[in-house]
Amino acid sequence: MKEYQYPLDLDWTTDEMVIVTDMWSAVEEAYESGIDTVRFLNTYKEFKTVVKSIGEEKRLGNEFEKASGYSLYRTVQQAKKQGSGKLKLGVV
Repeated sequence: MKEYQYPLDLDWTTDEMVIVTDMWSAVEEAYESGIDTVRFLNTYKEFKTVVKSIGEEKRLGNEFEKASGYSLYRTVQQAKKQGSGKLKLGVV
């Protein structure tokens, strides 16, 4: 596993940082071992309570992908398409 920092906004509260960190962990899990699709989508729903704008989501997702190689966008799209079951993506 690579060492990198999650993209976070220092203006967020501790609770908000935990929610966003949970999102990055869920994306990692989708790539590395697989995650339940419904659980992933619930985590994403929580993430959207903190990161409301598409622009901010895109910026943070791009930062995360540069650091980790894992795509938030592709993971969310696959989860929405799949709807249920185990979500597993391959490394790009």
